[in-house]
Amino acid sequence: MKVFCGRANPTTGSVEWLEEDEHYDYHQEIARSSYADMLHDKDRNMKYYQGIRAAVSRVKDKGQKALVLDIGTGTGLLSMMAVTAGADFCYAIEVFKPMADAAVKIVEKNGFSDKIKIINKHSTEVTIGPDGDMPCRANILITELFDTELIGEGALPSYEHAHRHLVQKNCEAVPHRATVYAQLVESRRMWSWNKLFPIRVQTSLGEQVIVPPLELERCPGAPSVYDIQLNQVSPTDFTVLSNVLPMFSVDFSKQVSSSTASHSRQFEPLASGQAQVVLSWWDIEMDPEGKIKCTMAPFWAHSDPEELQWRDHWMQCVYFLPEEEPVVQGSALCLVAHHDDYCVWYSLQRTSPEKDGRAHPARPVCDCQAHLLWNRPRFGEINDQNRTDQYVQALRTVLKPDSVCLCISDGSLLSILAHHLGAEQVFTIENSAASHRLMKKIFKANHLEDKINIIEKRPELLTPADLEDKKHALDFRESKEAEPHPLWEYPCRSRSEPQQILTFDFRQPVPLQPVCAEGAIELKRPGRSHGAVLWMEYHLTPDSTVSTGLLKPAEDKGYCCWNPHCKQAVYFFNTTVDPRVPPGGPQTITYTVEFHPHTGDVTVDFTLSDALDRGC
Repeated sequence: MKVFCGRANPTTGSVEWLEEDEHYDYHQEIARSSYADMLHDKDRNMKYYQGIRAAVSRVKDKGQKALVLDIGTGTGLLSMMAVTAGADFCYAIEVFKPMADAAVKIVEKNGFSDKIKIINKHSTEVTIGPDGDMPCRANILITELFDTELIGEGALPSYEHAHRHLVQKNCEAVPHRATVYAQLVESRRMWSWNKLFPIRVQTSLGEQVIVPPLELERCPGAPSVYDIQLNQVSPTDFTVLSNVLPMFSVDFSKQVSSSTASHSRQFEPLASGQAQVVLSWWDIEMDPEGKIKCTMAPFWAHSDPEELQWRDHWMQCVYFLPEEEPVVQGSALCLVAHHDDYCVWYSLQRTSPEKDGRAHPARPVCDCQAHLLWNRPRFGEINDQNRTDQYVQALRTVLKPDSVCLCISDGSLLSILAHHLGAEQVFTIENSAASHRLMKKIFKANHLEDKINIIEKRPELLTPADLEDKKHALDFRESKEAEPHPLWEYPCRSRSEPQQILTFDFRQPVPLQPVCAEGAIELKRPGRSHGAVLWMEYHLTPDSTVSTGLLKPAEDKGYCCWNPHCKQAVYFFNTTVDPRVPPGGPQTITYTVEFHPHTGDVTVDFTLSDALDRGC
């Protein structure tokens, strides 16, 4: 079996997919996945167990054996819960072989091998009968096939097939029901994650405005949801335009359909404004009565905000309307949720689509290239006027009338800044055909198609002929995220002060040998230490710095303010550092960092008191 594994390119920050064969060690893939977060989700686990125990009791009360089908068993936890609750037998399906192998060991270790059968197949391949994987249909269906969007992991097709082929009619299901909620808001900050705003540049000739091509303005955007921790978004960053609306529900105890469908809800806007964004989340009810509920609601929509469960495997959804639309307080509208078998998207309509007989709109697809090239944080980064102003100030200090500039960064607007600030000639390297096409559109919209030269080539393949045999005076490379940890979404405190680890002088040739650094970090604040964070700070000039990590010094208690456009490199310790300060003074963690310039690989090791290895 071959599997695609995602890797974050440490040089560009982009995710690359590599094909691994059956001999690959998947332990780290499992460790980096959401399994640990799910297993530590106390609220989820407790609600699942309560729902499973109630379902087993209802079946037993009918005088029947409790036969459980667990689709996507993972570690086997839910199956073991079912046996503990009195189930007679569980058929646990797991398609990912390394995980299925782990589940076999876990089940055996916990003494459930006689009651749980691990089936290493996709649920659609499971057979029923005397010679099949299961001798008969199950009467209890347990699943955890949900992502932040609810249906993004293929829950609907899996349920659809299971009801047709693997479980009895009117079976018990845990969870029993799911409901998706939505709320319409206006938010310039969130809208900046989806559209390119006009960018203002102050030059010696007055203000210049970089405008987006009409194609970008009309593009409906990427079809994928943006899942974030809404609890970390300040309420001042958006204006609520509607109440929380229950959009649609799915009853998992009955036949489920994966066909495309639309669900509309009429509402009266709470305020006038620009409808731009739909915030969405869901809850699951583990029992038919809805008494056992697990909700993903953010704090302002939660029934008990003090009891919010921190979780990273299920968050909340941000959807962008195809275009912003003005709404008037009190004037009725319809918010419509559309979904196919894997995706959800929203539209705003004046009348219900059921009443006027309109067909389901197609899923939005990017046709401008920008949403394929720039991710959501990148859109926000480019739209950050303060960040642009810092680059403008830095360029002003070094540009001369005869400057020849080389911009190395796919989809960067730095080349336009350099041109507007008076560079004699500007070259920009675009690695991919997609970025080449996008930049041509942006240059054309700003009448710069004959002012900036695009080179579609990897930087290391550049030759003097590409630059028309001119030596460039400036070489700006913008930063992109290196690891998938947007710390602004994660409440955290620092136990130490920031410390410089490595310095790179971009005016000098790239070193041929690895760059190494050793040192020590003093933990001055009380609390537990779970890991260390690395980020880059770009010193544009002696007086101007752009940070991809901390934006300002941590507060006295260690609360951090992280760059919301970037992700930071987090190295987790193998063991949590003891929060106690020893009698001799603050704890000290020593580190060794090795950076390989030509591959972008970074090796980091941490040690505490020489006795505890914190290798990462």
